[in-house]
Amino acid sequence: MDAAGEELADRVRALLHVGGDVEEKRMFGTRAFLLDGRILVGARKNGVLLVRVDEESGAALLTRPGVAVAVMGAKTMGNSWLDVSPGVLADDDDLMFWLDAAREANGASRRE
Repeated sequence: MDAAGEELADRVRALLHVGGDVEEKRMFGTRAFLLDGRILVGARKNGVLLVRVDEESGAALLTRPGVAVAVMGAKTMGNSWLDVSPGVLADDDDLMFWLDAAREANGASRRE
């Protein structure tokens, strides 16, 4: 992974408090953060955030600037897998919005 992806992973790690109920793994060239064995988010190359949500939430979130359906290899994923561009993740509040969206879609509440 490149420096931008590593920096994003550091930010995600700090906000999710990895080590409690959140696990970190390298998967498919992504630094993935999992809850109960399921991906919440992933830090990808170029500082892109992969976010896993439910289909309904994904459809609504796709209308936000800097958000697109994720592409993994040659496969375009469905509305439940989103790529969020680094340009809309400028500060921790912006990033926390996406972390909360992933947790909500996966049935977990935000932990301080």
